[in-house]
Amino acid sequence: MTGGILLRNCTIVDAVRPAPVPDAAVWIVGDRIRDAGPRAEVTARVAADAPPYREIDLGGACLAPGLINMHTHLSLSLPGAMGERIKRMTSHEIALYMADGARRTLLGGVTTIRCVGEKEHADFALRGSIEAGLVPGPRIFTAGRGLTCTGGHGHASSGALECDGPTGFRKGVRAQVKAGADLIKVMISGGISGRHERIDTRQVTRRELTAVIETAHEWGRKVTAHAGPAPVTAEAVELGVDCVEHGYELTAPLAALMAERGCSYVPTLVVTRCKEFFDELGVPEWMQRRSLDAGERHMDSFRLALEAGVDVMLGSDMPPFWRFEGTTAAIRELEHMSAGGLGPRRALAAATIGPARWLGAQDDLGSIEPGKYADLVALDGDPAADTSALRSIWLVLKGGEVVRDDRGATLPALTGSAG
Repeated sequence: MTGGILLRNCTIVDAVRPAPVPDAAVWIVGDRIRDAGPRAEVTARVAADAPPYREIDLGGACLAPGLINMHTHLSLSLPGAMGERIKRMTSHEIALYMADGARRTLLGGVTTIRCVGEKEHADFALRGSIEAGLVPGPRIFTAGRGLTCTGGHGHASSGALECDGPTGFRKGVRAQVKAGADLIKVMISGGISGRHERIDTRQVTRRELTAVIETAHEWGRKVTAHAGPAPVTAEAVELGVDCVEHGYELTAPLAALMAERGCSYVPTLVVTRCKEFFDELGVPEWMQRRSLDAGERHMDSFRLALEAGVDVMLGSDMPPFWRFEGTTAAIRELEHMSAGGLGPRRALAAATIGPARWLGAQDDLGSIEPGKYADLVALDGDPAADTSALRSIWLVLKGGEVVRDDRGATLPALTGSAG
């Protein structure tokens, strides 16, 4: 057994420490962190306990946990030319397309994703292939196919499963669990991409919603809800839904209820302020107008959630790796969250330890602590002081393996970079 890798000459920054740790070091053995803290202390313990190890000088960089994106569709196909091309792909082509997206996501510094509706159940094959080391990609927690009513949100894609009635929705939950789902996603209202719906179109009955939540919880799975208007969202929260996606039209009483019940919120702010992305994909004018016109109310919802103390988490909806406004969609989303009132330090928590706790993975992910996976990013500034510092990520490790090194600080053979 080797002594692993010692990352030194860095500042450790995460959301669980009260302040950054300057002149720090992180000792990695295998795929996990063995030690982390002040350089002199860690180096002394390494020298005393380890066989020969390799040192990597990070040149004074900040070292942060890898990001966790909680609203991902690697097989996203919106209305428009590019979306139609993706819909025409065979299951084999979809799997390869998603694998490329997974690789690019990881290179962008997102080391864990939560998929909330993917085509052809290809997410399960991709998750297995990544875990087996066959293809590069982030850790995947997935809902399988999102559950929707007949003709409901997302029905035109194989990333959703049409269900009707309590029995139908119970069967839908069980089908996703059978396939290997880590959580359940249900569409309770319309959204911005459905041609024949509105954001405030209710799409489940109370009995259907109860069936989803009860069945998922019986099987030990959390439930997240695609949600637009306040009334049906409040009903879902009262019934025990664990997370709300988008929440375009939250109210103060609803936000207070979410905080009281411990229901988390993934706002996906970037989806109502991304005209450049829509133009690139050839998204039709009707969808662009519905989305962009909802932007102000969407941000109001986010601020109401913050005022109420709701737990908020990073989720881009756009593919995390997508180049957008000078960075990736995941980082741009986090910038919107930070500027919208969350602030840099809490934004870092919303992209790391917060999601890890929701996923039940806080012992493995979300901070730079002994025993956790060595999922790390190096960057030029402190992301707890300035969220935009994440634009300068130049080194990415997943499970102690360097997957991107723009500056040649590690192995000469490594050539990975974001893009």
